[in-house]
Amino acid sequence: MHIEIKSEAFDPYLEISQYQEKMGKVGKFGATANFIGTMRDFNEGESVKEMTLEHYPEMTEKHLRGICEQARKQWDVLDCLVMHRVGLIKISDAIVLVAVWSAHRGDAIDACHFIIEDLKSKAPFWKKEQLDEGERWVEKNTSGYSN
Repeated sequence: MHIEIKSEAFDPYLEISQYQEKMGKVGKFGATANFIGTMRDFNEGESVKEMTLEHYPEMTEKHLRGICEQARKQWDVLDCLVMHRVGLIKISDAIVLVAVWSAHRGDAIDACHFIIEDLKSKAPFWKKEQLDEGERWVEKNTSGYSN
């Protein structure tokens, strides 16, 4: 398991590939499920120019580690990788990466879904958006489903 909070931009596809090479579990997994969240240019009906993400390092990393440990108890997970940006984030930047490896697709998909939904709803991150008309703190995350 690898949890990392990054203050610089990262390439999520490269991170998955490099981590998978280092895992040393070749032949053990039959499924890799991943979620990559990127910065969009709108939220709550308004145009967003950029965003600043803040966190408490020890608290945030402990929470993310706990989510992954819980997923490993619920599903047959061989390994997982979670990376999350903090600091100034520009439109289209990758914000979050969750990757889960398992012998079977159902476990990988379900564990990945569980991790990202818990992360988005409970992990201690605070977002401040830059709008055309100033800035605002985001009070709640958007739902994981479109309406």
